[in-house]
Amino acid sequence: MSTPEAVPYRPRSVPLPTRLATRLAVGCAHLLATQPPARIRTVLRQVRRGARPASAAQTAAALDTVLAVSLTAGGRKGCLPRSLATVLLCRMRGQWPTWCVGVRKQPPFAAHAWVEADSQPVGEDCPADYFQRFFTVD
Repeated sequence: MSTPEAVPYRPRSVPLPTRLATRLAVGCAHLLATQPPARIRTVLRQVRRGARPASAAQTAAALDTVLAVSLTAGGRKGCLPRSLATVLLCRMRGQWPTWCVGVRKQPPFAAHAWVEADSQPVGEDCPADYFQRFFTVD
């Protein structure tokens, strides 16, 4: 049995140039998500060089754009490509939020990837201490 899920997919709400840049970030994120964690960290550390820290508002705007343009990133199991696409889109804008990978501290335990700005998770409906970080790229 499947569970219905509402995904905020509305690509036409994003201007065409931004939509194309976001689709590029999402495509790169999907390719990067197939790599081992060590390689993902290495690539992200190289990509983030020279970027300014992203504010919570800038990170939320990038996340909203990714969710509007990508159907797969908006799903429950889309946390890795969603977080990667968000940091890549922020980087295209000269900014860098913190990319995090970890697990939920409370059952059901599950791996999760998310972005943070100003030491707070962005786009997550939970408190900052809900996840146990394994590693970050900031």
